Amino acid sequence: MAQVEPIKAFTDNYIWAICNEHDNATWVVDPGQSQPVLTFLNKSNRALSGILITHHHWDHTDGVAELLLQFPNIPVYGPKDSKYEGITHPLTQDDTVTIAGMPFKVVQTPGHTLDHICYINDDLALTGDTLFSGGCGRLFEGTAEQMWHSLESLKQLPDTCQIYCTHEYTLANLAFAHAVEPMNKKLSDYIKWCQLQRAQDLPTLPTNMGNERAVNPFLRSDQADILAHLPASLQSTPNSLWQKFALLRQWKDNF
Repeated sequence: MAQVEPIKAFTDNYIWAICNEHDNATWVVDPGQSQPVLTFLNKSNRALSGILITHHHWDHTDGVAELLLQFPNIPVYGPKDSKYEGITHPLTQDDTVTIAGMPFKVVQTPGHTLDHICYINDDLALTGDTLFSGGCGRLFEGTAEQMWHSLESLKQLPDTCQIYCTHEYTLANLAFAHAVEPMNKKLSDYIKWCQLQRAQDLPTLPTNMGNERAVNPFLRSDQADILAHLPASLQSTPNSLWQKFALLRQWKDNF
């Protein structure tokens, strides 16, 4: 399997570099800045083979134009009908692409934005701003019901599947998760591990799907007591799992 390496960007973004050691193919995911990518390529003596985009937001796309000046003939894969106009190879649900020797399936995951897609296989998933460790993306364009369905589709991945999202939001997400489930022992242990990682300026990512099913409240709306600590201002009687998810997302928005 290809190697996946983090390239830090802005204050808390990761641009993931997918590198195949056999043929030196190197792809990057959501390059919001170009210079960190160019520095990585120069240090590792690599050329850029292509770019993957998950959604149109500027902090995931603003570096593309500059990278194309340096590597003018590379493909830019991304969602069909996106507000971002720099995509050369538009993708939609169930399309397949091979990146650095690895096959990925495309899944549409509206919620954070309407155009959001993720690139998945059983070994790793590039989840952009849909699924974070301990959290999920804020609903800027989609509905809570859409995001719940998107997360449910990702939730079907194997426990061992490595999850590569694009922000170091983990500790903030886990603070909310602990408010939701203060007695969750796996969550408490994970918080301690993440605190040690960040104290050494190391990423908390990738996570894996088994861990997220155990600690991420937005994947746990099927738990009977997931709303036990919901603030009084949000109290209602949800009739479905997505409505329970919606209450959690409202709580997190004002946490």
